[in-house]
Amino acid sequence: MINANELLEKLNPNEKINYHKMLLQLVEVWQSHKEKPKILLHSCCAPCSTYTLEFMCQYAEITILFANSNIHPESEYLKRSLEQQKFIQTFNHNTDNQVKYMEEPYNPNDFYKKIKGNENEPEGGKRCEQCFAYRLDIVAKKAMDLNFDYFGSTLTISPHKNSKLINKVGFKMQNIYATKYLPSDFKKNNGYKRSIEMCNEYDIYRQCYCGCLYTHDQSIKGVNDEEKNRSDPNGSSNMGLCR
Repeated sequence: MINANELLEKLNPNEKINYHKMLLQLVEVWQSHKEKPKILLHSCCAPCSTYTLEFMCQYAEITILFANSNIHPESEYLKRSLEQQKFIQTFNHNTDNQVKYMEEPYNPNDFYKKIKGNENEPEGGKRCEQCFAYRLDIVAKKAMDLNFDYFGSTLTISPHKNSKLINKVGFKMQNIYATKYLPSDFKKNNGYKRSIEMCNEYDIYRQCYCGCLYTHDQSIKGVNDEEKNRSDPNGSSNMGLCR
């Protein structure tokens, strides 16, 4: 199986990396060699897995790993977990695919230890980078232990997430474990738009915050501000709550 590092090495030093194009190049190589790789994909929620599965199942055997001890509160974690399993079951039934599901134990204390010192960072800052690394580390190790060809994440489908940073962390994990990272930018090629369509088609719950305690509190504040704006004719809000 081709290693995406081979594609990175061919780029000019100052060339901007197009991770969606890189994924398509991998797919082209798989098809030319008549390969169908086994890929372990991290998923944070059902919405992020929608278009990702629709696209990737054409070319690979996919297993979803729900590894999200960052999610707060536990009731929200359980809701997303059940929604993810429900979607996979329905997706498999509707498409004749055989996507598998795995789940890591819920250990929020592990997450808090990993991000200690960055609790007050804004969303998208160092705390988020540590959160990406925490979860992708779990996925990469599991992929190595279970002999998957690649590991990756559905997180890059979200316009709220820094795909460049996620891919940077993914390649860093590849250098630690004996496995290969799957580069991606699943929101490209109308991927995010298609994910919203599929959420409507499958009647999928779409959460209003990323997942952790800190974004949960920010979301509550945003809802309160929105309600104030509705009651204030001079108020305005352009906050997009759904992730």
